[in-house]
Amino acid sequence: MGRTLFPLHRQQRRLWVKRRKKQLDEGRIEHLVRSLRNTPADTAEQQQALRLEANYFEGHAERMRYAEFRRQDLFIGSGVVEASCRSVVGARLKRSGMFWTVAGANAIIALRCAQLSDRFDDYWEDRAAA
Repeated sequence: MGRTLFPLHRQQRRLWVKRRKKQLDEGRIEHLVRSLRNTPADTAEQQQALRLEANYFEGHAERMRYAEFRRQDLFIGSGVVEASCRSVVGARLKRSGMFWTVAGANAIIALRCAQLSDRFDDYWEDRAAA
């Protein structure tokens, strides 16, 4: 976004982005949205980009309360989820000599996730009800 607004003014771009990142990091999404909506745009492209960004943050505000999540000792990055996916999926699907169809891989992943999250019985109840 900063590059769209300030393509030739690196310092101005850095300052603008730094302020928006601070608002996001502190979980002040309403301030971020207001800042985006109040940022002057020189072109229709910039106006559209600002509108899209503001709408995105406004629509996902509850998922971006990072300061609140940190106070609850929750992770806000994707690293933990990505590592879990590698562990859960990789441990089952990437063993030596295994070959999977997409449908078969999806089925075994669903079973493995249900088992590891202590929802194995729920998984089968849901399947029986379907």
